[in-house]
Amino acid sequence: MIFGRTINKYYKKYFYLFLLGFVSLVAVDYFQLEIPTLTGQLIDGLETQRFTQTDLLGLVSQLAIIAGVIVVGRFLWRYGIIGASRNIEYDIRNEMFTHSLKLSNDYYSHKKVGGLMALYINDLEAVRRTMGPGMIMTVDAIFLGLLVIYRMARLDLQMTFLVVIPLSTIAIAGTILGNKMRKRFKDSQKAFEDLSDFVQESFSGIGVVKAFVKEQLELRAFLKTNQNTKDKNILFVRMQVILQILVQSVVSIVIILTIILGASRINETAGSADPFTVGNLVEFAGYFGLLVWPMMALTMIIRMRSQGKASLERIDELLYHPVDVYDHADVLALDSLQGSITFNHLNFQYPDGESLALKDISFHVEAGQTVGILGRTGSGKTSIVDLLLRIYNVENGTLLLDGHDIMDIPLQTLRESFGYVPQDGFLFSDTIKNNIALGLKEEPETQYIEDVARLSDVHDNIQEFKYGYDTIIGERGVTLSGGQKQRVAIARALAKNPPILILDDSVSAVDTATEEKILRNLKTTRQGKTTIMIAHRISTVKHADLIVLIDDGKVAATGTHTDLMKTSELYQHMVDQQTLEQEVESV
Repeated sequence: MIFGRTINKYYKKYFYLFLLGFVSLVAVDYFQLEIPTLTGQLIDGLETQRFTQTDLLGLVSQLAIIAGVIVVGRFLWRYGIIGASRNIEYDIRNEMFTHSLKLSNDYYSHKKVGGLMALYINDLEAVRRTMGPGMIMTVDAIFLGLLVIYRMARLDLQMTFLVVIPLSTIAIAGTILGNKMRKRFKDSQKAFEDLSDFVQESFSGIGVVKAFVKEQLELRAFLKTNQNTKDKNILFVRMQVILQILVQSVVSIVIILTIILGASRINETAGSADPFTVGNLVEFAGYFGLLVWPMMALTMIIRMRSQGKASLERIDELLYHPVDVYDHADVLALDSLQGSITFNHLNFQYPDGESLALKDISFHVEAGQTVGILGRTGSGKTSIVDLLLRIYNVENGTLLLDGHDIMDIPLQTLRESFGYVPQDGFLFSDTIKNNIALGLKEEPETQYIEDVARLSDVHDNIQEFKYGYDTIIGERGVTLSGGQKQRVAIARALAKNPPILILDDSVSAVDTATEEKILRNLKTTRQGKTTIMIAHRISTVKHADLIVLIDDGKVAATGTHTDLMKTSELYQHMVDQQTLEQEVESV
Protein backbone atom coordinates (compact mmCIF):
# COMPACT_ATOMS: atom_id res chain seq x y z
CA MET A 1 0.00 0.00 0.00
CA ILE A 2 1.31 3.46 -0.91
CA PHE A 3 0.11 6.95 -0.21
CA GLY A 4 0.58 10.26 -1.97
CA ARG A 5 -1.36 13.29 -3.12
CA THR A 6 -2.01 11.63 -6.46
CA ILE A 7 -3.84 8.60 -5.08
CA ASN A 8 -5.09 9.55 -1.60
CA LYS A 9 -8.30 11.01 -3.06
CA TYR A 10 -9.05 7.71 -4.80
CA TYR A 11 -8.97 5.77 -1.54
CA LYS A 12 -11.87 7.95 -0.46
CA LYS A 13 -13.65 7.69 -3.83
CA TYR A 14 -13.56 3.87 -3.83
CA PHE A 15 -13.83 3.41 -0.08
CA TYR A 16 -16.90 1.17 -0.43
CA LEU A 17 -15.02 -1.26 -2.68
CA PHE A 18 -11.99 -1.34 -0.40
CA LEU A 19 -14.26 -1.90 2.62
CA LEU A 20 -16.00 -4.82 0.87
CA GLY A 21 -12.61 -6.26 -0.02
CA PHE A 22 -11.19 -5.82 3.49
CA VAL A 23 -14.18 -7.44 5.21
CA SER A 24 -14.20 -10.35 2.77
CA LEU A 25 -10.44 -10.85 3.06
CA VAL A 26 -10.51 -10.82 6.86
CA ALA A 27 -13.41 -13.31 6.83
CA VAL A 28 -11.45 -15.62 4.51
CA ASP A 29 -8.36 -15.36 6.69
CA TYR A 30 -10.37 -16.14 9.82
CA PHE A 31 -12.11 -19.17 8.37
CA GLN A 32 -8.82 -20.49 6.97
CA LEU A 33 -7.60 -20.75 10.55
CA GLU A 34 -10.38 -23.20 11.36
CA ILE A 35 -9.02 -25.77 8.91
CA PRO A 36 -5.86 -26.66 10.96
CA THR A 37 -8.00 -26.76 14.12
CA LEU A 38 -10.52 -29.20 12.65
CA THR A 39 -7.72 -31.25 11.08
CA GLY A 40 -6.00 -31.60 14.46
CA GLN A 41 -9.26 -32.65 16.10
CA LEU A 42 -9.84 -35.21 13.34
CA ILE A 43 -6.40 -36.79 13.80
CA ASP A 44 -6.68 -36.93 17.59
CA GLY A 45 -10.15 -38.40 17.32
CA LEU A 46 -9.07 -41.08 14.89
CA GLU A 47 -5.96 -41.86 16.93
CA THR A 48 -7.90 -42.33 20.17
CA GLN A 49 -10.79 -43.98 18.30
CA ARG A 50 -13.28 -41.71 20.05
CA PHE A 51 -14.83 -40.46 16.78
CA THR A 52 -18.23 -41.74 15.77
CA GLN A 53 -19.55 -41.61 12.23
CA THR A 54 -21.74 -38.70 13.25
CA ASP A 55 -18.72 -36.79 14.59
CA LEU A 56 -16.82 -37.47 11.37
CA LEU A 57 -19.73 -36.25 9.21
CA GLY A 58 -19.99 -33.16 11.40
CA LEU A 59 -16.34 -32.28 10.84
CA VAL A 60 -16.62 -32.87 7.12
CA SER A 61 -19.72 -30.65 6.99
CA GLN A 62 -17.88 -27.88 8.82
CA LEU A 63 -14.97 -28.13 6.39
CA ALA A 64 -17.39 -27.96 3.45
CA ILE A 65 -19.05 -24.84 4.86
CA ILE A 66 -15.66 -23.24 5.45
CA ALA A 67 -14.64 -24.05 1.88
CA GLY A 68 -17.83 -22.42 0.58
CA VAL A 69 -17.25 -19.28 2.65
CA ILE A 70 -13.65 -19.08 1.41
CA VAL A 71 -14.73 -19.40 -2.24
CA VAL A 72 -17.34 -16.63 -1.92
CA GLY A 73 -15.00 -14.47 0.17
CA ARG A 74 -12.17 -14.73 -2.35
CA PHE A 75 -14.52 -13.63 -5.13
CA LEU A 76 -15.70 -10.65 -3.08
CA TRP A 77 -12.21 -9.44 -2.06
CA ARG A 78 -11.05 -9.71 -5.64
CA TYR A 79 -14.10 -7.77 -6.82
CA GLY A 80 -13.54 -5.14 -4.13
CA ILE A 81 -9.79 -4.55 -3.90
CA ILE A 82 -8.66 -5.62 -7.38
CA GLY A 83 -11.69 -3.86 -8.88
CA ALA A 84 -10.86 -0.65 -7.00
CA SER A 85 -7.23 -0.79 -8.14
CA ARG A 86 -8.33 -1.15 -11.77
CA ASN A 87 -10.70 1.80 -11.42
CA ILE A 88 -7.94 3.91 -9.88
CA GLU A 89 -5.55 2.96 -12.69
CA TYR A 90 -8.22 4.07 -15.20
CA ASP A 91 -8.82 7.36 -13.37
CA ILE A 92 -5.13 8.21 -12.97
CA ARG A 93 -4.47 7.49 -16.66
CA ASN A 94 -7.31 9.86 -17.57
CA GLU A 95 -5.91 12.45 -15.17
CA MET A 96 -2.45 12.07 -16.71
CA PHE A 97 -3.74 12.48 -20.27
CA THR A 98 -5.91 15.47 -19.37
CA HIS A 99 -2.95 17.17 -17.72
CA SER A 100 -0.67 16.26 -20.62
CA LEU A 101 -2.95 18.13 -23.00
CA LYS A 102 -2.54 21.28 -20.91
CA LEU A 103 1.25 21.25 -20.87
CA SER A 104 3.04 23.61 -23.19
CA ASN A 105 5.38 22.86 -26.07
CA ASP A 106 8.30 23.69 -23.78
CA TYR A 107 7.57 20.56 -21.71
CA TYR A 108 7.44 18.29 -24.75
CA SER A 109 10.62 19.79 -26.17
CA HIS A 110 12.44 18.18 -23.23
CA LYS A 111 10.51 14.88 -23.09
CA LYS A 112 10.50 12.00 -25.53
CA VAL A 113 7.48 9.97 -26.62
CA GLY A 114 8.96 6.65 -25.44
CA GLY A 115 9.56 8.02 -21.95
CA LEU A 116 6.01 9.32 -21.67
CA MET A 117 4.60 6.00 -22.86
CA ALA A 118 6.55 4.22 -20.12
CA LEU A 119 4.70 6.36 -17.57
CA TYR A 120 1.31 5.46 -19.02
CA ILE A 121 2.06 1.72 -19.16
CA ASN A 122 4.87 0.36 -16.95
CA ASP A 123 4.83 2.91 -14.14
CA LEU A 124 1.06 3.05 -13.84
CA GLU A 125 0.90 -0.76 -13.79
CA ALA A 126 3.44 -0.82 -10.93
CA VAL A 127 1.27 1.62 -8.96
CA ARG A 128 -1.84 -0.48 -9.64
CA ARG A 129 -0.17 -3.68 -8.43
CA THR A 130 0.83 -1.94 -5.23
CA MET A 131 -2.71 -0.76 -4.58
CA GLY A 132 -4.35 -4.09 -5.57
CA PRO A 133 -2.30 -7.23 -4.88
CA GLY A 134 0.00 -5.22 -2.62
CA MET A 135 -2.90 -4.15 -0.41
CA ILE A 136 -4.19 -7.74 -0.20
CA MET A 137 -0.76 -8.94 0.87
CA THR A 138 -0.56 -6.17 3.48
CA VAL A 139 -3.85 -7.23 5.08
CA ASP A 140 -2.77 -10.87 5.03
CA ALA A 141 0.64 -10.06 6.49
CA ILE A 142 -0.89 -8.08 9.35
CA PHE A 143 -4.20 -9.76 10.18
CA LEU A 144 -3.53 -13.37 9.20
CA GLY A 145 0.04 -13.22 10.51
CA LEU A 146 -0.93 -11.92 13.96
CA LEU A 147 -3.92 -14.26 14.30
CA VAL A 148 -1.81 -17.29 13.34
CA ILE A 149 0.87 -16.36 15.88
CA TYR A 150 -1.82 -15.98 18.56
CA ARG A 151 -3.26 -19.44 17.85
CA MET A 152 0.20 -20.99 17.71
CA ALA A 153 0.99 -19.42 21.09
CA ARG A 154 -2.18 -20.94 22.57
CA LEU A 155 -0.95 -24.38 21.54
CA ASP A 156 2.62 -23.93 22.75
CA LEU A 157 4.17 -20.58 23.64
CA GLN A 158 7.76 -21.83 23.74
CA MET A 159 7.60 -23.44 20.30
CA THR A 160 5.92 -20.32 18.90
CA PHE A 161 8.66 -18.11 20.30
CA LEU A 162 11.40 -20.27 18.80
CA VAL A 163 9.65 -20.38 15.42
CA VAL A 164 8.75 -16.67 15.13
CA ILE A 165 12.23 -15.34 15.94
CA PRO A 166 13.84 -16.72 12.73
CA LEU A 167 10.90 -15.46 10.69
CA SER A 168 11.42 -11.94 12.01
CA THR A 169 14.77 -11.85 10.20
CA ILE A 170 12.76 -11.71 6.96
CA ALA A 171 11.21 -8.39 7.95
CA ILE A 172 14.58 -6.95 8.95
CA ALA A 173 16.29 -8.08 5.74
CA GLY A 174 13.36 -6.85 3.68
CA THR A 175 13.58 -3.39 5.20
CA ILE A 176 17.30 -3.18 4.45
CA LEU A 177 16.91 -4.41 0.90
CA GLY A 178 13.75 -2.36 0.23
CA ASN A 179 15.49 0.97 -0.37
CA LYS A 180 18.08 -0.65 -2.63
CA MET A 181 15.30 -2.37 -4.59
CA ARG A 182 13.49 0.92 -5.14
CA LYS A 183 16.64 2.51 -6.56
CA ARG A 184 17.25 -0.51 -8.78
CA PHE A 185 13.66 -0.39 -10.04
CA LYS A 186 13.90 3.32 -10.90
CA ASP A 187 17.08 2.56 -12.86
CA SER A 188 15.36 -0.29 -14.72
CA GLN A 189 12.36 1.92 -15.57
CA LYS A 190 14.69 4.65 -16.86
CA ALA A 191 16.47 2.05 -19.01
CA PHE A 192 13.11 0.91 -20.41
CA GLU A 193 12.24 4.54 -21.13
CA ASP A 194 15.49 4.97 -23.09
CA LEU A 195 14.81 1.77 -25.02
CA SER A 196 11.27 2.93 -25.90
CA ASP A 197 12.62 6.29 -27.07
CA PHE A 198 15.20 4.62 -29.28
CA VAL A 199 12.76 2.18 -30.90
CA GLN A 200 10.14 4.88 -31.47
CA GLU A 201 12.64 7.20 -33.14
CA SER A 202 14.13 4.39 -35.24
CA PHE A 203 10.77 3.28 -36.60
CA SER A 204 9.60 6.86 -37.20
CA GLY A 205 12.74 7.53 -39.21
CA ILE A 206 13.03 4.11 -40.84
CA GLY A 207 13.02 5.68 -44.30
CA VAL A 208 16.04 7.82 -43.46
CA VAL A 209 17.85 4.85 -41.92
CA LYS A 210 17.39 2.82 -45.11
CA ALA A 211 18.20 5.72 -47.43
CA PHE A 212 21.57 6.24 -45.73
CA VAL A 213 22.23 2.48 -45.36
CA LYS A 214 22.57 2.77 -41.59
CA GLU A 215 20.79 -0.45 -40.61
CA GLN A 216 23.91 -1.95 -39.05
CA LEU A 217 24.69 1.24 -37.15
CA GLU A 218 21.12 1.34 -35.80
CA LEU A 219 21.34 -2.33 -34.88
CA ARG A 220 24.56 -1.79 -32.89
CA ALA A 221 23.03 1.18 -31.12
CA PHE A 222 19.90 -0.86 -30.34
CA LEU A 223 21.95 -3.77 -28.98
CA LYS A 224 23.80 -1.37 -26.69
CA THR A 225 20.57 0.19 -25.41
CA ASN A 226 18.91 -3.20 -25.05
CA GLN A 227 21.93 -4.54 -23.14
CA ASN A 228 21.71 -1.62 -20.74
CA THR A 229 18.01 -2.38 -20.16
CA LYS A 230 18.85 -6.04 -19.55
CA ASP A 231 21.66 -5.18 -17.11
CA LYS A 232 19.47 -2.79 -15.09
CA ASN A 233 16.68 -5.36 -14.86
CA ILE A 234 19.10 -8.10 -13.83
CA LEU A 235 20.40 -5.89 -11.01
CA PHE A 236 16.84 -5.42 -9.79
CA VAL A 237 15.91 -9.11 -10.15
CA ARG A 238 19.10 -10.07 -8.33
CA MET A 239 17.88 -8.16 -5.27
CA GLN A 240 14.53 -9.96 -5.53
CA VAL A 241 16.21 -13.36 -5.76
CA ILE A 242 18.42 -12.65 -2.73
CA LEU A 243 15.31 -11.81 -0.71
CA GLN A 244 13.40 -14.87 -1.95
CA ILE A 245 16.31 -17.21 -1.21
CA LEU A 246 16.55 -15.76 2.29
CA VAL A 247 12.83 -16.32 2.86
CA GLN A 248 12.87 -19.89 1.53
CA SER A 249 15.96 -20.75 3.57
CA VAL A 250 14.43 -19.42 6.78
CA VAL A 251 11.13 -21.22 6.08
CA SER A 252 12.93 -24.52 5.46
CA ILE A 253 14.92 -24.16 8.67
CA VAL A 254 11.78 -23.36 10.65
CA ILE A 255 9.90 -26.39 9.22
CA ILE A 256 12.70 -28.68 10.37
CA LEU A 257 12.77 -26.90 13.73
CA THR A 258 9.00 -27.32 14.11
CA ILE A 259 9.16 -31.08 13.48
CA ILE A 260 12.03 -31.54 15.95
CA LEU A 261 10.48 -29.40 18.66
CA GLY A 262 7.05 -30.91 18.13
CA ALA A 263 8.28 -34.48 18.42
CA SER A 264 10.16 -33.51 21.56
CA ARG A 265 7.06 -31.91 23.08
CA ILE A 266 4.96 -35.00 22.33
CA ASN A 267 7.46 -37.21 24.18
CA GLU A 268 7.84 -34.77 27.09
CA THR A 269 4.10 -34.38 27.73
CA ALA A 270 3.05 -37.97 27.08
CA GLY A 271 0.89 -39.18 29.98
CA SER A 272 0.45 -35.70 31.50
CA ALA A 273 -2.88 -34.06 32.21
CA ASP A 274 -2.46 -31.70 29.26
CA PRO A 275 -0.41 -33.56 26.65
CA PHE A 276 0.87 -32.14 23.37
CA THR A 277 -0.66 -34.58 20.94
CA VAL A 278 0.03 -35.55 17.34
CA GLY A 279 -3.12 -33.65 16.45
CA ASN A 280 -1.68 -30.55 18.16
CA LEU A 281 1.52 -30.91 16.13
CA VAL A 282 -0.46 -31.22 12.91
CA GLU A 283 -2.52 -28.19 13.93
CA PHE A 284 0.64 -26.24 14.80
CA ALA A 285 2.25 -27.24 11.48
CA GLY A 286 -0.95 -26.17 9.70
CA TYR A 287 -0.78 -22.77 11.35
CA PHE A 288 2.87 -22.46 10.41
CA GLY A 289 1.92 -23.29 6.83
CA LEU A 290 -0.53 -20.39 6.95
CA LEU A 291 2.14 -18.18 8.53
CA VAL A 292 4.58 -18.78 5.67
CA TRP A 293 2.34 -16.87 3.25
CA PRO A 294 2.24 -13.66 5.36
CA MET A 295 6.01 -13.84 5.68
CA MET A 296 6.40 -14.39 1.94
CA ALA A 297 3.85 -11.64 1.37
CA LEU A 298 5.96 -9.34 3.50
CA THR A 299 8.88 -9.64 1.09
CA MET A 300 6.58 -9.15 -1.88
CA ILE A 301 5.05 -6.10 -0.22
CA ILE A 302 8.51 -4.62 0.18
CA ARG A 303 9.29 -5.28 -3.49
CA MET A 304 5.92 -4.00 -4.77
CA ARG A 305 5.98 -0.95 -2.55
CA SER A 306 9.49 -0.13 -3.74
CA GLN A 307 8.34 -0.39 -7.35
CA GLY A 308 5.08 1.47 -6.75
CA LYS A 309 6.70 4.30 -4.85
CA ALA A 310 9.40 4.76 -7.49
CA SER A 311 6.79 4.73 -10.28
CA LEU A 312 4.50 7.10 -8.40
CA GLU A 313 7.35 9.58 -8.10
CA ARG A 314 7.83 9.45 -11.88
CA ILE A 315 4.08 9.89 -12.48
CA ASP A 316 3.98 12.82 -10.06
CA GLU A 317 6.65 14.57 -12.12
CA LEU A 318 4.17 14.61 -15.00
CA LEU A 319 0.98 15.28 -13.05
CA TYR A 320 2.42 18.16 -11.05
CA HIS A 321 4.50 19.76 -13.75
CA PRO A 322 3.19 23.35 -13.77
CA VAL A 323 0.86 24.46 -16.57
CA ASP A 324 2.23 27.79 -17.75
CA VAL A 325 -0.27 28.56 -20.54
CA TYR A 326 -3.76 28.83 -19.08
CA ASP A 327 -6.77 31.11 -18.71
CA HIS A 328 -6.46 33.72 -16.01
CA ALA A 329 -9.35 34.33 -13.63
CA ASP A 330 -10.38 37.60 -15.31
CA VAL A 331 -10.48 36.52 -18.99
CA LEU A 332 -12.93 38.26 -21.29
CA ALA A 333 -16.29 36.76 -22.20
CA LEU A 334 -15.64 36.39 -25.95
CA ASP A 335 -17.20 33.80 -28.22
CA SER A 336 -15.24 34.53 -31.42
CA LEU A 337 -12.77 36.90 -33.05
CA GLN A 338 -13.09 39.03 -36.18
CA GLY A 339 -9.47 38.83 -37.26
CA SER A 340 -7.60 42.08 -36.68
CA ILE A 341 -4.07 41.59 -35.26
CA THR A 342 -1.67 44.09 -33.71
CA PHE A 343 1.91 43.46 -32.65
CA ASN A 344 2.98 46.26 -30.32
CA HIS A 345 6.76 46.33 -29.69
CA LEU A 346 6.74 42.62 -28.88
CA ASN A 347 9.85 40.84 -27.62
CA PHE A 348 10.00 37.09 -27.15
CA GLN A 349 12.55 34.57 -25.96
CA TYR A 350 11.99 30.81 -25.85
CA PRO A 351 12.14 29.33 -22.33
CA ASP A 352 15.39 27.50 -23.07
CA GLY A 353 16.74 30.18 -25.43
CA GLU A 354 19.77 32.32 -24.74
CA SER A 355 18.68 35.33 -26.79
CA LEU A 356 15.54 36.98 -28.11
CA ALA A 357 13.85 35.14 -30.99
CA LEU A 358 11.69 38.20 -31.78
CA LYS A 359 12.83 41.77 -31.16
CA ASP A 360 10.56 44.81 -31.03
CA ILE A 361 7.99 43.38 -33.47
CA SER A 362 5.35 45.92 -34.49
CA PHE A 363 2.79 45.75 -37.32
CA HIS A 364 -0.98 45.80 -37.74
CA VAL A 365 -3.31 43.52 -39.75
CA GLU A 366 -6.85 44.60 -40.53
CA ALA A 367 -9.61 41.99 -40.31
CA GLY A 368 -10.14 40.41 -43.73
CA GLN A 369 -6.65 41.14 -45.05
CA THR A 370 -4.33 38.61 -46.66
CA VAL A 371 -0.91 38.98 -45.09
CA GLY A 372 2.37 37.45 -46.16
CA ILE A 373 5.18 36.96 -43.65
CA LEU A 374 8.46 36.52 -45.48
CA GLY A 375 11.99 35.86 -44.30
CA ARG A 376 15.01 33.63 -44.40
CA THR A 377 15.14 30.32 -42.53
CA GLY A 378 15.44 30.95 -38.78
CA SER A 379 14.40 34.59 -39.02
CA GLY A 380 11.50 34.15 -36.57
CA LYS A 381 8.47 33.59 -38.82
CA THR A 382 7.20 30.47 -37.04
CA SER A 383 7.76 32.13 -33.66
CA ILE A 384 5.12 34.68 -34.67
CA VAL A 385 2.66 31.84 -35.33
CA ASP A 386 3.44 30.23 -31.97
CA LEU A 387 2.55 33.47 -30.23
CA LEU A 388 -0.65 34.03 -32.23
CA LEU A 389 -1.85 30.58 -31.14
CA ARG A 390 -0.57 31.37 -27.64
CA ILE A 391 1.64 28.31 -27.49
CA TYR A 392 3.77 30.55 -25.29
CA ASN A 393 2.87 33.52 -23.11
CA VAL A 394 3.73 37.08 -24.05
CA GLU A 395 4.00 40.31 -22.10
CA ASN A 396 0.72 42.11 -21.54
CA GLY A 397 -0.16 44.68 -24.19
CA THR A 398 2.33 43.45 -26.79
CA LEU A 399 -0.08 41.33 -28.89
CA LEU A 400 -3.69 42.34 -29.51
CA LEU A 401 -6.50 40.55 -31.35
CA ASP A 402 -9.55 42.68 -32.21
CA GLY A 403 -8.07 45.22 -29.81
CA HIS A 404 -8.02 42.74 -26.90
CA ASP A 405 -4.85 41.65 -25.16
CA ILE A 406 -4.24 38.04 -26.19
CA MET A 407 -3.54 37.19 -22.54
CA ASP A 408 -7.14 38.20 -21.70
CA ILE A 409 -8.79 36.06 -24.40
CA PRO A 410 -10.02 32.57 -23.39
CA LEU A 411 -7.77 29.90 -24.88
CA GLN A 412 -10.69 27.97 -26.36
CA THR A 413 -12.10 31.06 -28.06
CA LEU A 414 -8.66 32.05 -29.29
CA ARG A 415 -7.71 28.71 -30.82
CA GLU A 416 -11.18 28.01 -32.24
CA SER A 417 -10.84 31.28 -34.16
CA PHE A 418 -7.73 30.04 -35.95
CA GLY A 419 -7.21 27.52 -38.71
CA TYR A 420 -3.60 26.38 -38.70
CA VAL A 421 -1.58 24.49 -41.30
CA PRO A 422 1.85 23.67 -39.78
CA GLN A 423 5.04 23.22 -41.76
CA ASP A 424 5.08 19.44 -41.46
CA GLY A 425 1.34 19.05 -42.18
CA PHE A 426 0.96 16.59 -39.29
CA LEU A 427 -1.77 14.00 -39.95
CA PHE A 428 -3.20 11.29 -37.72
CA SER A 429 -3.32 7.57 -38.50
CA ASP A 430 -6.99 7.68 -39.46
CA THR A 431 -9.10 8.03 -42.59
CA ILE A 432 -8.50 10.99 -44.89
CA LYS A 433 -12.08 12.10 -44.24
CA ASN A 434 -11.60 12.15 -40.47
CA ASN A 435 -8.32 14.03 -40.82
CA ILE A 436 -10.02 16.75 -42.88
CA ALA A 437 -12.99 16.91 -40.46
CA LEU A 438 -10.76 17.13 -37.36
CA GLY A 439 -11.67 20.74 -36.51
CA LEU A 440 -15.44 20.35 -36.97
CA LYS A 441 -17.77 19.92 -34.03
CA GLU A 442 -20.37 17.90 -35.94
CA GLU A 443 -20.15 15.09 -38.48
CA PRO A 444 -19.89 16.80 -41.90
CA GLU A 445 -21.54 15.82 -45.14
CA THR A 446 -19.29 13.96 -47.56
CA GLN A 447 -19.94 16.62 -50.16
CA TYR A 448 -18.58 19.32 -47.83
CA ILE A 449 -15.37 17.34 -47.29
CA GLU A 450 -14.97 16.91 -51.03
CA ASP A 451 -15.55 20.63 -51.62
CA VAL A 452 -12.75 21.73 -49.28
CA ALA A 453 -10.49 19.03 -50.73
CA ARG A 454 -11.08 20.56 -54.19
CA LEU A 455 -10.11 23.97 -52.81
CA SER A 456 -6.74 22.54 -51.73
CA ASP A 457 -6.43 20.67 -55.05
CA VAL A 458 -6.18 17.24 -53.44
CA HIS A 459 -9.59 15.77 -54.37
CA ASP A 460 -8.36 14.07 -57.56
CA ASN A 461 -5.45 12.46 -55.69
CA ILE A 462 -7.79 11.11 -53.01
CA GLN A 463 -10.12 9.66 -55.63
CA GLU A 464 -7.22 7.63 -57.01
CA PHE A 465 -6.90 5.71 -53.73
CA LYS A 466 -8.73 2.39 -53.54
CA TYR A 467 -10.97 3.49 -50.67
CA GLY A 468 -11.05 7.20 -51.53
CA TYR A 469 -11.80 9.40 -48.52
CA ASP A 470 -12.10 6.29 -46.32
CA THR A 471 -8.45 5.42 -46.94
CA ILE A 472 -6.58 5.02 -43.66
CA ILE A 473 -3.24 6.76 -43.89
CA GLY A 474 -0.17 5.57 -41.99
CA GLU A 475 1.36 7.10 -38.89
CA ARG A 476 1.93 10.84 -39.41
CA GLY A 477 0.47 10.42 -42.91
CA VAL A 478 3.51 8.44 -44.07
CA THR A 479 1.58 6.80 -46.92
CA LEU A 480 0.99 10.19 -48.57
CA SER A 481 3.54 12.23 -50.50
CA GLY A 482 4.79 15.51 -49.05
CA GLY A 483 2.56 17.55 -51.33
CA GLN A 484 -0.50 15.41 -50.59
CA LYS A 485 0.08 15.74 -46.85
CA GLN A 486 0.28 19.53 -47.13
CA ARG A 487 -2.87 19.76 -49.23
CA VAL A 488 -4.86 17.48 -46.88
CA ALA A 489 -3.69 19.68 -43.99
CA ILE A 490 -4.85 22.78 -45.90
CA ALA A 491 -8.23 21.13 -46.52
CA ARG A 492 -8.48 20.40 -42.79
CA ALA A 493 -7.95 24.08 -41.95
CA LEU A 494 -10.36 25.27 -44.67
CA ALA A 495 -13.08 22.89 -43.45
CA LYS A 496 -13.08 24.78 -40.17
CA ASN A 497 -13.75 28.07 -42.03
CA PRO A 498 -12.03 30.11 -39.29
CA PRO A 499 -11.89 33.92 -38.99
CA ILE A 500 -8.08 33.68 -39.14
CA LEU A 501 -6.21 31.16 -41.30
CA ILE A 502 -2.47 30.58 -40.91
CA LEU A 503 -0.48 28.70 -43.53
CA ASP A 504 3.05 28.14 -42.27
CA ASP A 505 5.07 27.47 -45.43
CA SER A 506 2.26 25.10 -46.37
CA VAL A 507 2.70 24.98 -50.14
CA SER A 508 6.46 24.41 -50.21
CA ALA A 509 6.06 20.77 -51.31
CA VAL A 510 3.78 21.45 -54.29
CA ASP A 511 4.65 22.64 -57.78
CA THR A 512 4.13 26.24 -58.91
CA ALA A 513 0.95 25.49 -60.88
CA THR A 514 -0.68 23.74 -57.91
CA GLU A 515 0.42 26.59 -55.63
CA GLU A 516 -1.19 29.17 -57.89
CA LYS A 517 -4.43 27.19 -58.03
CA ILE A 518 -4.59 26.90 -54.23
CA LEU A 519 -3.87 30.62 -53.81
CA ARG A 520 -6.62 31.54 -56.27
CA ASN A 521 -9.10 29.36 -54.39
CA LEU A 522 -8.05 30.95 -51.10
CA LYS A 523 -8.55 34.44 -52.50
CA THR A 524 -12.07 33.50 -53.61
CA THR A 525 -13.22 31.67 -50.49
CA ARG A 526 -11.46 33.80 -47.88
CA GLN A 527 -13.09 37.10 -48.75
CA GLY A 528 -13.64 39.10 -45.54
CA LYS A 529 -11.51 36.71 -43.45
CA THR A 530 -7.92 37.17 -42.33
CA THR A 531 -5.35 34.93 -43.98
CA ILE A 532 -1.70 34.80 -42.92
CA MET A 533 0.75 33.07 -45.24
CA ILE A 534 4.28 32.37 -44.01
CA ALA A 535 6.60 31.57 -46.87
CA HIS A 536 10.07 31.51 -48.33
CA ARG A 537 8.91 31.96 -51.92
CA ILE A 538 8.01 35.43 -53.16
CA SER A 539 5.36 33.92 -55.44
CA THR A 540 3.37 32.74 -52.42
CA VAL A 541 2.92 36.22 -50.90
CA LYS A 542 3.33 38.44 -53.97
CA HIS A 543 -0.37 39.36 -54.20
CA ALA A 544 -0.98 39.75 -50.45
CA ASP A 545 -2.56 42.94 -49.10
CA LEU A 546 0.39 43.30 -46.73
CA ILE A 547 3.84 41.73 -46.68
CA VAL A 548 5.85 41.69 -43.45
CA LEU A 549 9.55 41.03 -44.03
CA ILE A 550 11.28 39.47 -41.02
CA ASP A 551 15.05 39.39 -40.69
CA ASP A 552 16.99 38.20 -37.63
CA GLY A 553 13.88 38.41 -35.43
CA LYS A 554 13.05 41.98 -36.45
CA VAL A 555 10.58 43.59 -38.82
CA ALA A 556 12.80 44.68 -41.69
CA ALA A 557 10.02 46.16 -43.82
CA THR A 558 6.24 46.17 -44.36
CA GLY A 559 4.08 46.98 -47.34
CA THR A 560 2.74 45.54 -50.60
CA HIS A 561 4.94 43.84 -53.16
CA THR A 562 5.08 47.05 -55.17
CA ASP A 563 6.00 49.11 -52.10
CA LEU A 564 8.76 46.76 -50.99
CA MET A 565 10.28 46.61 -54.47
CA LYS A 566 10.80 50.36 -54.12
CA THR A 567 11.78 50.66 -50.45
CA SER A 568 13.49 47.44 -49.29
CA GLU A 569 16.89 46.36 -50.60
CA LEU A 570 16.58 43.03 -48.75
CA TYR A 571 13.26 42.29 -50.44
CA GLN A 572 14.67 43.28 -53.83
CA HIS A 573 17.64 40.97 -53.26
CA MET A 574 15.32 38.07 -52.39
CA VAL A 575 13.23 38.70 -55.52
CA ASP A 576 16.33 38.82 -57.73
CA GLN A 577 17.76 35.71 -56.16
CA GLN A 578 14.56 33.67 -56.56
CA THR A 579 14.09 34.92 -60.12
CA LEU A 580 17.60 33.74 -60.96
CA GLU A 581 16.92 30.36 -59.37
CA GLN A 582 13.76 29.95 -61.46
CA GLU A 583 15.66 30.82 -64.64
CA VAL A 584 18.35 28.27 -63.83
CA GLU A 585 15.77 25.58 -63.13
CA SER A 586 13.96 26.26 -66.39
CA VAL A 587 17.12 25.78 -68.48
